[in-house]
Amino acid sequence: MTFDRVYDLLVVAQFVSAGLVFVLLYFITAPYGRHVHTGWGPLIPARLGWVIMELPAVVVIAVLWAIGNRSVVGTVFLALWQLHYIQRTFVFPFLMRGDRGMPLLIALFSIMFNTMNGFINGWWLYHRATYDSSWFSDPRFILGLLVFMTGLLVNLHSDHVLRTLRKPGETAYKIPMHGFHRFVASPNYFGELLEWIGWAILTWSLPGLAFALFTAANLVPRAHAHHAWYRRTFPDYPPERRRIIPFIY
Repeated sequence: MTFDRVYDLLVVAQFVSAGLVFVLLYFITAPYGRHVHTGWGPLIPARLGWVIMELPAVVVIAVLWAIGNRSVVGTVFLALWQLHYIQRTFVFPFLMRGDRGMPLLIALFSIMFNTMNGFINGWWLYHRATYDSSWFSDPRFILGLLVFMTGLLVNLHSDHVLRTLRKPGETAYKIPMHGFHRFVASPNYFGELLEWIGWAILTWSLPGLAFALFTAANLVPRAHAHHAWYRRTFPDYPPERRRIIPFIY
């Protein structure tokens, strides 16, 4: 079997796994964050878990860029990717308040995904596709960039709102009421979903589309679980608030 054939099968596998994960996560809530519970093996500190599971996304695509076609457009793609993942790997974990732990198994699954996802996207961008500088004026790049940056801002602001809900020393959960939290239970997930939809558009690639679909398959059921948890926990939770997509779901 040729290398190209293996690569194509990995891309197909990501599409297939997105469908399986989407269905599975409506029956099993991934046990991290507010949903952490026993029965999933040993726990590791959540901060450590976030760093080690997101690090492959930072490293793999950077290596493929370094040994591949380092065009100006490709370098912009790398910068956008790293804008998300450097923050997620080296900033987000250390801004977290509290640390309930994370199952090691969840971190291992995420390492596998981020390694494969970084590879299929990086190999496409720097070893298969060709983008010249005219791509910067292509409507797909412009639209995708706008969607990506909008999603990044929504994601960062929504995380900030959650972090500042509690005063120093407080541990109880509260209902967030600011920003996009007024519309959906998980606006940080909505922002991240926008980011990778934007990525799929601005790279106009099958690996980008596979990543966007897998992101939806992972985050939409988790937003559903968050929404259900809020409604169980807070009798005064706003009934008009949706799960992840404002006014729709």
